[in-house]
Amino acid sequence: MSKQEGFHVVTPLLESVGMSKRLGSTVYLKMESSQPTGSFKIRGIGYMCQNVTNSTKSAGVICSSGGNAGMATAYAARKLNLPATIVLPSTTPHLVVQKLKDQGATVKVAGKVWDDANAEALRMAESKGLSVIHPFNHPLVWKGHSSIVHELKASLASKPGAIVLSVGGGGLFCGVMEGLDEVGWASVPVLCMETVGADCFNAAVKAGDLVTLPDITSQATCLGAKTACRQAFEYSKRSTVISDVVTDLQALDAIELFLDFVCTYVDEERVLVELACGAALAAVYSGLIQRLQEEGRLPKPLGPLVMLVCGGGSVNLAQLQHLQAVIRK
Repeated sequence: MSKQEGFHVVTPLLESVGMSKRLGSTVYLKMESSQPTGSFKIRGIGYMCQNVTNSTKSAGVICSSGGNAGMATAYAARKLNLPATIVLPSTTPHLVVQKLKDQGATVKVAGKVWDDANAEALRMAESKGLSVIHPFNHPLVWKGHSSIVHELKASLASKPGAIVLSVGGGGLFCGVMEGLDEVGWASVPVLCMETVGADCFNAAVKAGDLVTLPDITSQATCLGAKTACRQAFEYSKRSTVISDVVTDLQALDAIELFLDFVCTYVDEERVLVELACGAALAAVYSGLIQRLQEEGRLPKPLGPLVMLVCGGGSVNLAQLQHLQAVIRK
C-alpha cells in the first residue's frame, strides 16, 4: 500500500527513553497522532472511502462515530469532493463537532452511545442513498489499518517483542492482526487494552462469545462500542493475543505522564492524546506488562515493545481538564 493511498501518511516511530527505562526493554511509539486527522482512523476509513466511491455511484457518505472515525470520513470525503454526514452520540466533545463542521461535514447527534448513533446512520443511509462507512467492522477498514504493520516492518531491524494497542470495536486490532500475517510476524504477541466500562472485547474473551455491554460507563468514549466486531473475537482465540483492562484513572494517569515525553508540542502537533489512547499507554505506566511477564504471559526479557499511540484528534487541554475533574472527583 503506497503512502498516499487512503489519504494517510507514514507516521514517526520514536524511541521513548523514559518508558524504556520503566519497562527495562526498548519501547517504540508509533505516533498515529501525527496523521492528518489526528488518529490512525484515516488509514482504514480513508482506504474504504476511496474504494467505496470508486466502485459505486454515491450521493455521499455517512459514518457513525465517537469522533475519530467521523473526522477521517469527513476529511476523506472533502478530498473526494463528496458530501459527508457524521452521526455522533451526545457524549461526543463539542470540539469534535466543530472540527467536523470545519471539514465541511453535516453533523447529527443521535442517542447517548455509538450504537444509538449507528442505528440512526443506517436509517439515514437507507432513506437518502448514502454509502455507509463503518468505523471499524469492514474488511476494507482492516486492510487500510494493516499498513501500520508494513511500516513497522520497514522501520525495525527485527520483529517486535510485542505490540500494545487500544481496542474499541476492534478495527485497529483486526488490521494489525491482518498486517502481522502479511509480513510473517504472526508469532508477535498483541496486547489489547480497554478501560473498565468500555470493555466489550475483554468481556467477549472472558465469555467465549461476543457480549453486548448494557451501557458505556467509561469516560473513554472513543472506545465506546457496546459490542466488538466478530472478526476481532475470532482473532482473540489466537494464543498470541492478550486482553486486559485498566481504569479510567489509570488511563488518565498515563496520558498525563505521556505529556512529559511530548510537552513542548501539546496542541499544535496533537500529541496530547485521548483517554482511549491512555488505555494502551497505561500498560507500561501501570506496571501491567511487568505483571504479564511475571505470570509468563509475555516473555522476559522482552524484545522491542511497540506502542500504537492511536491518536489525539478528539482532545485538547480543555477536554483534558474536564476529564481530570470528572475522573479525579
